[in-house]
Amino acid sequence: MVGRTCVRRTRPASRNRPVSPAPPGEWSRRDFVAITLAGVLAVALEPTFARAETIARAASAASRGDARPVTLTVNRRDITLMLEPRVTLLDALREYAGLTGSKKGCDHGQCGACTVHVDGRRVLSCLTFAVMQQGKAITTVEGLAAATGATGDTLHPMQQAFIEHDGFQCGYCTSGQLMSATAVLNEPWGPGDDDVREAMSGNICRCGAYPGIVAAVQDVRRRSGGQGR
Repeated sequence: MVGRTCVRRTRPASRNRPVSPAPPGEWSRRDFVAITLAGVLAVALEPTFARAETIARAASAASRGDARPVTLTVNRRDITLMLEPRVTLLDALREYAGLTGSKKGCDHGQCGACTVHVDGRRVLSCLTFAVMQQGKAITTVEGLAAATGATGDTLHPMQQAFIEHDGFQCGYCTSGQLMSATAVLNEPWGPGDDDVREAMSGNICRCGAYPGIVAAVQDVRRRSGGQGR
């Protein structure tokens, strides 16, 4: 058997020698590449930085000077708030008026948790500017019972029906469900359960309390002789 001879290859001496630094006052290749790249990036990003600074200045100016008095009629009471034109009715109610019954769920008008009544019709308050609702009658869940003439701790019939039929679980969507349910009774929907489901389809309950909600609406409808309150 012929033995094999192992040949150890070594790198040329030139590759093993340390790279000597550039003489003082002269650029190395690495310095040149780094400085060139930095200059190119600075030139390329300058318009982006300028645009961001302009937007930030505009937003700052808007937040300082655009607030103006807005008078809203909420639950039969006039309240005057200092609001910017971009403030939604939902934020005005929750953050400025302290009426937190209306909930912010998706903030895109898709879940129904923010539903309130404006002049008797249900409205998604997260998609409505507060300044546009001046002179209109706004009802939130806090004033739902009082709108029927109830006093003290007396509940609206729909609120009582939700309790009796377990129309809620966690309760986060319940205020919007209640506002939509009471409005449905005054809208031209059919009398069947499927009609109620269709009418309430814009209000999402992630807990799945839909059977109780439908039962509550139908219960109030029967008690009121088919008429909303």
